[in-house]
Amino acid sequence: MPRGARRLPDGCVERLRAAELILHAGDFTAASVLDELEALGPPVVAVHGNVDDGEVRRRLPAEAQLDVHGAAIALVHDAGPRRRRLARMRRRFPDADAVVFGHSHLPLHEREAGFQIFNPGSPTERRRAPEHTMGLARVEASRVSFELVRLD
Repeated sequence: MPRGARRLPDGCVERLRAAELILHAGDFTAASVLDELEALGPPVVAVHGNVDDGEVRRRLPAEAQLDVHGAAIALVHDAGPRRRRLARMRRRFPDADAVVFGHSHLPLHEREAGFQIFNPGSPTERRRAPEHTMGLARVEASRVSFELVRLD
């Protein structure tokens, strides 16, 4: 977004409005898109991506870490090459239970020994992914679980 007539699918907007918190792993492109997301209601925790304009980069950090009901979740745009990504993210965020990332727009969920990485894909720009997607995170008893939601 915001190129052309691209907009968030209705199913995505419904889930975002109902959420307790919105996490976004970057590539807003313009501050107006960040403003639209923030206007949906729930608090937004986000990082900037590689295609974001200067305004977005001034407003958002390159990485973030937060506690959500006892689960430590880190957020970064680019988690680097696929090879050894999970181990690299574990080293980069040693206190996190999970890392949410974007950049590739390709859904991914990997777990190992209580640590996980999750890329929710994209609801607007699927690139090589077969469909538009988003992710849902749930925290129960200080443990986070992720669900990939297909929007097509």
